[in-house]
Amino acid sequence: QVQLVESGGGLVQPGGSLRLSCAVSGSTITIYGMGWYRQGPGKQRELVAGITSLGSRNYADSVKGRFTISRDNAKKTVYLQMNSLKPEDTAVYYCNRIDGRWGDYWGQGTQVTVSS
Repeated sequence: QVQLVESGGGLVQPGGSLRLSCAVSGSTITIYGMGWYRQGPGKQRELVAGITSLGSRNYADSVKGRFTISRDNAKKTVYLQMNSLKPEDTAVYYCNRIDGRWGDYWGQGTQVTVSS
């Protein structure tokens, strides 16, 4: 059974930084593209950053230049470095495969709140 455990969220002031981690168990991640998703209050879940198995990265326009996704295949962990945070980044953040094949295995997410 695949398990995804996100951590690293918290309350931060505008302009601050956070680093999220997603630990995967029950499967390798080496051959999969992985992504970070978020779901803000009253909004649908959206993909904000993705990294392919070869390390190519893509970002939503709303976070480009501020967020950086990375991966450590040996540790089966995916990271999201978030800088210059804005109130509109407030959301629950999740990780998962970018092809949707782990749609039954969403973790609990980690709450990020950007507020002064």
